[in-house]
Amino acid sequence: MIEAVITLLIYVCILALVVYLIIWVLGIIGVPLPEKVIQIIWVIVALIALLMILRVLLPHLGVKLAGSLLHLLV
Repeated sequence: MIEAVITLLIYVCILALVVYLIIWVLGIIGVPLPEKVIQIIWVIVALIALLMILRVLLPHLGVKLAGSLLHLLV
């Protein structure tokens, strides 16, 4: 699980770097992006990162939570 989390964090960093570079290049070539558009782009990136994190963590936590709940019921 630790390996999956570290790999995921590397992917999240790469995703943020790619989005930053795209915004930077668009600014260099003269495409004006309003500040709200840039904020919306970063919110979307944050939601994608959150989804990636949940997909890695929930299967491992789900098994533990289900086992704990089953133990409480018995």
